[in-house]
Amino acid sequence: MNEKRILQLHVNGDLYEVLCAPNTTLLEALREKALLTGTKRGCDLGACGACTVLMDGQAVLSCLTLAVDAVGRKIRTIEGIAENGELSLLQKSFVDHGALQCGFCSPGFIMSATELLAENPKPTRKEIQRKLAGNLCRCTGYIKIVEAVEIAAAKIAGGAS
Repeated sequence: MNEKRILQLHVNGDLYEVLCAPNTTLLEALREKALLTGTKRGCDLGACGACTVLMDGQAVLSCLTLAVDAVGRKIRTIEGIAENGELSLLQKSFVDHGALQCGFCSPGFIMSATELLAENPKPTRKEIQRKLAGNLCRCTGYIKIVEAVEIAAAKIAGGAS
């Protein structure tokens, strides 16, 4: 049985009703049905991290998650990271400290780092590196990405905005 059905997905505080086949991934539902294209399609194998989103606050690979498994869960994509129409402190740090090159991998890195900083606002460099190990970038040597997360963490810990 491959009958499509309407799924209700809670994404970035909004409700989306999307028509999906049982084998539709969350990535496909977000990009092709909800038209939220900030989440990137990379490898479709769960190896690159480009498709990382938060589901109930936990980083998940949307290319490996079925859309039906996201029903009733709170999904947060890169489009939902901005705060009051302004880039989040983490996003600003990526921009200000050269952690963006082509930008393709940035949403996945930012989502993974968002989870890390929510769980551990004062991570060590090793903890940041470990958390971001599942995200791949072809443009940088990762140093600026790790530094951007460190700087954002220091600002968050210090109460700066």
